[in-house]
Amino acid sequence: MLRFKPKMFQEASESYVTHSIPVKILIFIAAFIVILILESILPSVLALPKIMDELAADPLYTSGKKQLSFAEIMEIAAKYTHEPEIMIPNLLGTVFGTIVSLFCCRCIEMRHVRTMGVRKKRLVPHYLTGLGIGAVLMTSITLMTVLSGANSISLCSGINFGIIALYLLGFFVQGMSEEFIFRGFLMSSLGSKNTTLAIVVNSAAFGLAHGLNPGLTPLAMVNLILFGLFASFYVILFDDLWGACAIHSVWNFMQGNIYGISVSGSGKSESVFTVSQKSSHGFLTGGDFGIEGSIFTTLILLAATIIVLYSIKRRYHDKNETEQSA
Repeated sequence: MLRFKPKMFQEASESYVTHSIPVKILIFIAAFIVILILESILPSVLALPKIMDELAADPLYTSGKKQLSFAEIMEIAAKYTHEPEIMIPNLLGTVFGTIVSLFCCRCIEMRHVRTMGVRKKRLVPHYLTGLGIGAVLMTSITLMTVLSGANSISLCSGINFGIIALYLLGFFVQGMSEEFIFRGFLMSSLGSKNTTLAIVVNSAAFGLAHGLNPGLTPLAMVNLILFGLFASFYVILFDDLWGACAIHSVWNFMQGNIYGISVSGSGKSESVFTVSQKSSHGFLTGGDFGIEGSIFTTLILLAATIIVLYSIKRRYHDKNETEQSA
């Protein structure tokens, strides 16, 4: 796929403790399990009283005549974890993903955080550019579904901008965290050994990490992996993580709190607009998973990925020509 190593991968290979790919993957799996545990504590504590109250109100359950399956328990929990007073702390709690990723990079793999793409240079312009790109991508997808007749869009009444602002803060943390985990830590770790392997594995892992989300379809999984590929190439193009963090954050925020679409099957929340499904064809609307399961998302992400790949080719081609002429 890519025969060169971007600077962040070169730096990772120079300071890396082990070059064993299986060991790298095992470190990531262990770190990911720790992250899942840490991120689940706060929402579980907040949702548990509500879940217990609902179960206590069911006489069949309290009398022992009714047993709930794991799926039924998860369905009850989902009703409450989607509420703002639980969902917003849940989003903010994803900061553990960033913290654990940085810890593993510095203290386990013994490498500098710049090998993750964490650089001060051009942080602000790269982040602001990413915000614009993420907003354009999600707006384009939404408009395509509306113009095709698959969805309709309308302005909400009684908009709670305070709650929306808190969601924005939460998605800033959540989008950054997922990029630190998959692109910053896993991709850079594997990239020290093999660029193509790093891109493929981290993108597949990103998709699989959403494997238990409600409403997931094969097309939604393809789109999740495709987003991972796009984000990976974007990080490589700019040789830092900040633009991808911004794209990821605003992608989710625009989807959930501007257009009122379920984010990766998480359900709808407070928003400025509401997008309603008019078509019964899930491949057009995305179904219960939300617009990320739509073929329109596939088309936009494919186009965005091709543009970024072309930009990478031009940038590194120009760089090689400059070096050869020097």
